[in-house]
Amino acid sequence: MQKLKFLFVFIVSINLSFAQSLPQQYYDLVKKADSLYTAKDFKNSSFAYSAAFKANGWKGTMNDRYNAACCWALANYPDSAFFNLNRIASLMGYTNYDHITKDSDLISLYNDKRWKPLLEMVKANKDKLEINYNKPLVQQLDSIFDDDQKYRLQIDAIEKKFGWDSKEMKAHWKIINEKDSLNLLKIKAILDKYGWLGDDVISGKGNATLFLVIQHSNLATQEKYLPMMREAVKNNKAQGSSLALLEDRVALGEGKKQLYGSQIGRDTETQLYYVLPLEDPDNVDKRRAGVGLPPLADYVKRWQINWDVTKYKKELPALEAKEKKNRK
Repeated sequence: MQKLKFLFVFIVSINLSFAQSLPQQYYDLVKKADSLYTAKDFKNSSFAYSAAFKANGWKGTMNDRYNAACCWALANYPDSAFFNLNRIASLMGYTNYDHITKDSDLISLYNDKRWKPLLEMVKANKDKLEINYNKPLVQQLDSIFDDDQKYRLQIDAIEKKFGWDSKEMKAHWKIINEKDSLNLLKIKAILDKYGWLGDDVISGKGNATLFLVIQHSNLATQEKYLPMMREAVKNNKAQGSSLALLEDRVALGEGKKQLYGSQIGRDTETQLYYVLPLEDPDNVDKRRAGVGLPPLADYVKRWQINWDVTKYKKELPALEAKEKKNRK
């Protein structure tokens, strides 16, 4: 399966113009398919993916088509696996050659005569994509990305072992803050020299790195580069889903409410997570869909939050008072 996890930040790797029209049934069926995959019920997971595509006029995101292919391969249905893989390679320009050649879910396809032509197609897509890459910048951004994510991905384990308020956790956050400061100097130099570069120059990972480092910076820096990112989204050089997260971060930093519900708070006494103050909660999913983000109920489950909009609206005044007090 092809899933990229970023701690606290989740980049939705789907075509945004397509994401705007995804029906709720599609999200529900993909979620079911993912659960069945985790339970190793690969055949029924495959059927759930097919049902999702059918619910959307037989259209699916590249990531979901790829994951469906993995399930079909694991269920020993090679024809269906190759159908999905060839679809994303020939029609959607799939380029992740390194991943597809190492994905153990696809081992059953290796000896099939269709495997080599598929890889050749993916490799050609990759070579075409990278022809205009600024290779030195791509390498630099890859290193920055690793620095940004490496220590954040260790937070859960440290919390479980030592506790959130432990000296070990505080020492770990000190390392993260030091890395963030160094990374920010490098990213500001890139942005000030080149502007917000697109995937065609620095790769999708490099583009995500620009966002992650700015997202993890201080409010003044976020405010400085927010207009640049807005313009980049208009010019298809940045993800609208990423911009939504930065918009939320800046809004909260300025004492306003967030629009997309991407920012999560944690009660220091109960240790429970909650959605930070949100503008117009009733229509948040419409705004999220407009930038390619999944429904808020699905998003917040990562923090064991059960989204209940009626309950949230009742609790919102108290949340706003709490956040106002915390800012003093």
